[in-house]
Amino acid sequence: MPKSIRRMQRQAPMYALEAAGALAARLRQLTGHEVIDLNRIMEVVQFIYQQRELARRGPDYLVDDFGFDPQWTESFLTVFKSLYRDYWRVETTGVENVPPTGRALLVANHAGVLPWDGTMIKTAVFSEHPHPRHVRALVASQFMGMPVMSWFLRRTGQAVGHPDDTRRLLERDELVLVFPEGTRGTGKSFRDRYRLRRFGRGGFGATAIRAQAPIIPISVVGSEEIYPMLADLAPVARFFGLPYFPITPFWPWLGPLGMIPLPSKWRIQFHAPVDVEDLHVGAAEDQHLVMALADDVRDIIQRGIYDNLRLRRGVFLYPRARQGNYLASLYPEGRIEFADSGPLASARRKTTESARVAVRWLHERTG
Repeated sequence: MPKSIRRMQRQAPMYALEAAGALAARLRQLTGHEVIDLNRIMEVVQFIYQQRELARRGPDYLVDDFGFDPQWTESFLTVFKSLYRDYWRVETTGVENVPPTGRALLVANHAGVLPWDGTMIKTAVFSEHPHPRHVRALVASQFMGMPVMSWFLRRTGQAVGHPDDTRRLLERDELVLVFPEGTRGTGKSFRDRYRLRRFGRGGFGATAIRAQAPIIPISVVGSEEIYPMLADLAPVARFFGLPYFPITPFWPWLGPLGMIPLPSKWRIQFHAPVDVEDLHVGAAEDQHLVMALADDVRDIIQRGIYDNLRLRRGVFLYPRARQGNYLASLYPEGRIEFADSGPLASARRKTTESARVAVRWLHERTG
C-alpha cells in the first residue's frame, strides 16, 4: 500500500475529530446546549487505542496467581464508567470507608440475575475513592466453569468463592468482595426484590476474624430491576448446569436483545467498617459468635437498602429537580460553561479547546 495512503489511514481519526469538533461547536451555537460530547467520543477513541496497544504486548505480560491482568482490566474502565455514570446513573456514598491501604472484606447484597452489581462496586472504588484500588470479587464456581466468561472473570481479577482463595487474597492485603447470598440472591424472584436471603452460616465472618480484616457492609439499590425475574425454569437450568434459568419480560423472547439490562437508577452505600481486631483469631471457631457477627452485617445492609430506596424516589426516571444536582456532581466547576455575552461564545471556545486536546492526543498516538 502506498505510503501516502497509510499516512491518511493513521491520520483519519484526527480528521474525524476535527470535523466532530466543528460540528459540535455549530450545534451548540444553534441549539444552546451540548449535542455532541467530545469527551465521550475521546473515551471511545482511547479505549480502541488501548486495546490495540495491549494486543501488541505479546505473550510476556504479567498476571498474578489468579490470572489477574491489572493493565488489561483498567483498559475497560472507560466502558464500565460509562455504564456507571450514564446508563445506571450510580450515586455512591461512603466510599471513603474503604481503607486506602491494607486488607478488607467487602460484603454486599446480591441481585440482578447477572453480577453487574459486583462490576459497579468495583468501578465505584476505583473511580470514586481518593486512592483508587482494585477489588477482587469472589464468584460462584458455576460461572467459573463457563467458557469465555471464566477467562474474562479471572482476567479482570475475580476468583472462585472458596475460603482458601479468600484467605490468600486477604494475606496479600487485597480488597475482597463477597456476596453471602450467592446465587440465592441473583436468582430470586422479582416479587422478593430487596429482601435479603440468609447469609448462610456466616463463613465470611470467620474468614474476616482469621485474617483480622475489617468488614465493609455495602447496600446496593438498582440491581434488582435490571432483569426482573418472573420465573425460573429449573429443569432447563439443570440441563445446562446453571444455578437458574431466568424468565424475564424480555428473555428469552427477544433472544440476545433480552440480555440487555434495563437502565434502572442505582445507589451504592459503603457503610462504616465493622472491626474485628478486638476478637482473637480463635473466635473464628465460635459458631454462635460468627453467626451473630453475620446477622449484624446483614441487618446493616438491609437497613441501608431501605434507606436508599426512600432516597432514590424513581426506579427508571430521574426527577427533574434532582437531575441538576446529579449533573453538577458529575461535572466539576469549569467543565460546563455558559455564555454570559455573545452567541454562546464561551461554549464555542470550550468545544474548540476540547477538539484541540483530542487531536493533539491522537497525533501523539499515531505519530
